[in-house]
Amino acid sequence: MSDIRGTSDGNEADSSWIGRLGLPHYRGTLLVPDDQEDDGVTAYPTSYVAYRLLLSTLADVDANEKLLAAVAERFGWSLTLDQKFGEVVVQESEEARVARRRRIPWATGTLGVRRYTIAGSDRSPEPDAWRLLRAARREVGVANLHGVGLEHILTVGGVGANPFHSTNPFHSTNPFHSTNPFHSTNPFSSANGAGPEDAYGAPGGGGLQPVAFAGHRPHRRSDHERGGRRRAVVGILDTGCGSHPWLDGVVRAGSLIAGPQIGYDDPASDPEVHPDQTGDLDGVIDEVSGHGTFIAGLVHQAAPDADIVAWRVVDSDGTIVESDLVAALAGIANLGELAARSKGGLALDVLNLSMGYYHETPQDALFDPTMYEILAALGRNGTVVVASAGNDSTARPSFPAAFAPWSNGYAPIALDPHAVPIVSVGALNPNGTTVALFSNTGFWVRTYELGAAVVSTIPTGFQGGWQPAARTDAWGHTRESIDADDFSGGFAVWSGTSFAAPVVAGRIAAVLDAVATHEAKTADRRGAIDRAWTALEKVTPIRR
Repeated sequence: MSDIRGTSDGNEADSSWIGRLGLPHYRGTLLVPDDQEDDGVTAYPTSYVAYRLLLSTLADVDANEKLLAAVAERFGWSLTLDQKFGEVVVQESEEARVARRRRIPWATGTLGVRRYTIAGSDRSPEPDAWRLLRAARREVGVANLHGVGLEHILTVGGVGANPFHSTNPFHSTNPFHSTNPFHSTNPFSSANGAGPEDAYGAPGGGGLQPVAFAGHRPHRRSDHERGGRRRAVVGILDTGCGSHPWLDGVVRAGSLIAGPQIGYDDPASDPEVHPDQTGDLDGVIDEVSGHGTFIAGLVHQAAPDADIVAWRVVDSDGTIVESDLVAALAGIANLGELAARSKGGLALDVLNLSMGYYHETPQDALFDPTMYEILAALGRNGTVVVASAGNDSTARPSFPAAFAPWSNGYAPIALDPHAVPIVSVGALNPNGTTVALFSNTGFWVRTYELGAAVVSTIPTGFQGGWQPAARTDAWGHTRESIDADDFSGGFAVWSGTSFAAPVVAGRIAAVLDAVATHEAKTADRRGAIDRAWTALEKVTPIRR
C-alpha cells in the first residue's frame, strides 16, 4: 500500500522529527468553491490532495489521460502515472460487467483505478487537481468526462478523539461546518461553549477517557461447542488492533492473510502499539491511536463467536487518502472473489468502515462510481458493508456511508440491485432512544445504534504523557487521582458514529454466525446473499 507520509534521510538522531510532521493531513488542500465559476457546476467544500487525480479504468482511461495531459500542459504542468501505485484492478465475472453496463452505459472497462501525479515547474502556478479537472470538463463538456476524480482525504475518529491534543484540524470529516466545535479536537480551546455538542468531546461527557470494567468478558464458545460450524468473519479497515486479553485468539492481523499486501505492516508506525507518533514531543496519545482496538472490542461484545480480521490502513492522525482505501477495498474484494470460487481467499461476512469524506460535486454525472462498484463487488459475494455516518451534526451526505439506499428512494449513483446494500449508521445516546447531537443524519442514514459514551477495549500498553493531578505515598500504598490518559486497564469510554457502526456490524455478524455453514468457505453466492439479507432484515430497517 502506498502513502504520502514524509520520509527520513536515514539519520534518525537528526531527522526523526520529519516522520512526525510529514503525515497526510499536512499535504491536504481545502477546496473552497469559487462563486465566479461559470460552468454550471455547483461545488461544495472538501479536502483533497492537490497534486493527484484518480482515473477509473471503468472509463476510457487512456483517452482521459491524453485529454488531462494536454490540458495540464496549458498550465505548465505535467501529468504522469504514479508507478508506485500502479493500477488496481478487481477480478469479477463477465456477468457482473454486463450488468454494470446496463446501469452505467459508459462503464465499459474493467473495475479499477489508476493514480496520476501532477507536477509543475518554477515558472508554472502551483499544481491544483481541482483547477485541472474543471478545465478538462469545460474542454469536453461537464457530462462527457467520466471516471475522473479528485484524491479525497477520508478521516477517522471519535468525537473529541483526544481532548488534550490538537494536531489534526481535519479529524472532523467536515472542516467547513461552522456549527461543529469538534473540527478542532480540543473542546477547551476557542470552540468551548460553541454549542451543546461540546459535552461529547469532554471527559465525563462521552469523550475519550479510561474506565474500569468490572464485569465478565464476552463468552466465546469453543469450536467443539459450535459443532464444527465455521465462524462468521468481520473485517475492520482502520488503525489495526492492539494487544488486549479479550481479543487474543479473536483478531487476526490482515497482513497475515495469504495474498497481496493490504494496508500497512510496518511495526514501527503501528498506532495500536506506538500511540504518540505525531505533533509535539509531549507523549500525548495521538488523535485515533487505539481506534481500531476500540472498534474490535465493540464487534466482539456484539458477536463473541465471530472472528475478526483487522487491516491497518490509517495512521495515528486519523487520515487515509482515497486511492489507498480503494486499493485496500479492491484487495479485499479479490480475496472474496477467490473464496466464492473456492480458490482460497477469504470468505468475509461483514466489513466495517468507520471513516468518510464529503464529495464536492455529488451529482450523478460527476460522481466517479469506482469506490461504490468495489463495495458492490463485495456485496455480490454476500459481504455486508457497514459504514459510519460521521460526527459533524449535518445532513450533508458522507461517503461511503451515503452509498447506502436512501429511505426516500434517491441515490447519488446507480446502485447494484444484485449486491447486498451498504448499511449507514448514525449514533444514539446512552438512553438508546435519542440521536446523539454530533451524529450526522438524513435520508441516507438508514439506522442508528448506541455510539455515545460507549465502553470498549483499548490497548493495555497505552499510557500517555499526562500525569495524575495528585500523587502521594501513605500507609504503604501509592495514592493518586485518575490519570486521564492511562489506559493500562484496557478499557475506555468514547463517542462517535465510528463506534455505532461496529455495534451494528457485530449484531449482523451474530445473526450470520447462527446460520453459518459447516464449510470453511462456500462457493454458494446466492446462499451467502440470502443469509446476508436475513441478517439485515433482523438488525436494520433495510428490506429486500
